[in-house]
Amino acid sequence: MSDVLLDPSAVTISLTRMAAEIVERGRRLPGALVLVGIRRGGDPLARRLVSLITGLHGAAAPAIGAVDITLYRDDAATALPNPKIGPSKLPSVEGKRVVLVDDVLHTGRTIRAALDAVLAFGRPKTIELAVLVDRGGRELPIQPDYTGMKIEVGPSERVELVWKRTGPGPDDEEPWAIRVAKRDLGRSTEETS
Repeated sequence: MSDVLLDPSAVTISLTRMAAEIVERGRRLPGALVLVGIRRGGDPLARRLVSLITGLHGAAAPAIGAVDITLYRDDAATALPNPKIGPSKLPSVEGKRVVLVDDVLHTGRTIRAALDAVLAFGRPKTIELAVLVDRGGRELPIQPDYTGMKIEVGPSERVELVWKRTGPGPDDEEPWAIRVAKRDLGRSTEETS
């Protein structure tokens, strides 16, 4: 059983609002903008935000990158006996305004790992955080700068993004809807948010 939190129209509205907020804050914080998607869920969201930002009047197209946080997780040795490590592809972040992008913010541990990963590539001027859903339950003092939706979700539930294929390539997908479902205790923590 699951409840739909955001349907396709609401996802688009949320991302459009977040893109406008990123551009607006950029007018007060000049400098080159880099959006960095956290693999897996944040990567397609970052690409979608780049296209929305580029479509806003007077906004320059930001650089985009993606980071795999697998090796930076604080539980990598215990929770991931056979880790699947993907590539991290980042443009220069040195002295830039970086916006980390993820789908669901929960404990904050993924974001902590992403911060470490980005800092391994250089020293940005600022690092901000954009998430489509903030589900609460923080274990670390990390808060988003841009949020599509904030909801309190119980420990026996998980927030899932439903993805829609937009083409034949492995990265050709976009968020279609968001739902809350009961947690399947048989799945690994890597697969649930």
